[in-house]
Amino acid sequence: MAENMGGPDDPWERCMAESAHPASADDGIAGTTGTPGITRTAGTDDGTAPAPPPPAASGAGRPRVGRQRTGDPAAGPHEGPREDTGEGIREEPDAAPGRPRGTAAQRRTGLLTTFVLGGLTALPALSMDLYLPALPEVTDALHSRAATVQLTLTACIAGMAVGQLLVGPMSDRWGRRRPLLAGMVVYVLATVVCAFAPTAELLVVFRVVQGLAGAAGIVIARAVVRDLYEGVEMIRFFSTLMLIAGVAPIAAPLIGGQVLRFTDWRGVFVVLGTVGALLTVLVWRCLGETLPPERRHVGGLGETLRTIRGLLAERVFTGYLLAGAFAFAALFAYVAGSSFVVQDIYGASPQTFSLLFGLNSVGLVGMGQLNGKVLVGRVDPNVVITVGLAAVTLAAGTLTVLASGVFGRAPLAAMAAGMFVLMSAMGLIFSNTNAQALQRAGHAAGSASALLGTSSFLVGAAAAPLVGIAGEGTAVPMALVQLGCALAAVACFVGLCRPWQRKRAGR
Repeated sequence: MAENMGGPDDPWERCMAESAHPASADDGIAGTTGTPGITRTAGTDDGTAPAPPPPAASGAGRPRVGRQRTGDPAAGPHEGPREDTGEGIREEPDAAPGRPRGTAAQRRTGLLTTFVLGGLTALPALSMDLYLPALPEVTDALHSRAATVQLTLTACIAGMAVGQLLVGPMSDRWGRRRPLLAGMVVYVLATVVCAFAPTAELLVVFRVVQGLAGAAGIVIARAVVRDLYEGVEMIRFFSTLMLIAGVAPIAAPLIGGQVLRFTDWRGVFVVLGTVGALLTVLVWRCLGETLPPERRHVGGLGETLRTIRGLLAERVFTGYLLAGAFAFAALFAYVAGSSFVVQDIYGASPQTFSLLFGLNSVGLVGMGQLNGKVLVGRVDPNVVITVGLAAVTLAAGTLTVLASGVFGRAPLAAMAAGMFVLMSAMGLIFSNTNAQALQRAGHAAGSASALLGTSSFLVGAAAAPLVGIAGEGTAVPMALVQLGCALAAVACFVGLCRPWQRKRAGR
């Protein structure tokens, strides 16, 4: 990653240069046609072979920064839906593959940017999981019911879901930096109030505020990646972010438990506030503006709604969005139900559950790295998504059969293996669906990122309660919800993205 981000053509440096010197009308990506922000690298809508692209400019194969050229200059960003072949992203050759990639200082800057964006992406998991070990203590300290304290988790999730839908369009209008800094400041202040909340009700209120503000980090981090990268480089960067963000669900509960050894539950929020303040300083010092003024939207609420409507009307974008959202819902079902399955049904200890949960998280991160380091540039992203969805569906179906007791009581090892396969396969899905969707929304990356995040949170939140619909004594509801979500993801991917059209167009 250091090599990809640190050279003389480093995307960060090129973005800063473009912000100061706007691109000319001749700048952009050679060979793109159609609606702005919908990039097509192979094939056409009518199935005919594409015309040969013009010679690549110097720096081909580098991440795209700046204005995107289209074959229809008169087309607006909110023009009606266009048919898309759903083809994948290909990697273009570097103009000078053997040249040096820049100084050590430039590489360090690129790495620091990567870790800042990774920290922003990991903020939701930290806000949720760091707090989990303290729930019983919060219930006792605030003399509240367990159900009320559980609402503090739901409140944070709801805030993050709604916040992404608000902050994303704001970043398309005012740039990435100002909304992100404002959101991080509010996040820190809300976290401090949570630390000193005298009642559970006030804690619930400010957990909503914390979620709304923290959503800025998630949605703008994705938009920044879209501003700086495209194609296979974007998928690689998302895989790197998955590595950083994937450590958070593993480490956060352990860190939270250790914090409680030295302080009470309020100390957990002090730690969260400190992390938020550190990220705010790093954003202020290290993260420049990546959306030049000429690429920003100038309209108000009506313009924002037209942007969102135009994105949702684009068939292929919506297909990737829904496929990723339903896959995320299958993961949510696992998170909501796995502890009851492992501990209540099989009688395993909390330590055993933590070990299995950690192994599954390692599997997800590992497959994400396999995707980013090995598969990207060698295998069509649509093929990788297909394999991931097939593995999730197969694992969910196997879990359903095992949980139903058709072959007798299944051993814990068999159930754990099914959950491991299901979780690991997610690493092949999320980076590719996000990248493929954002590749088609360069004109409104903030709004597109908001839709991706909000849809995942909302569909996941709707699926999670269904896991406990038959009580805590059976794993069948969890497995059925996972299977239903997996089949829905497959249906959206096949019915809307139509990946086979790429082969048809290339004939």
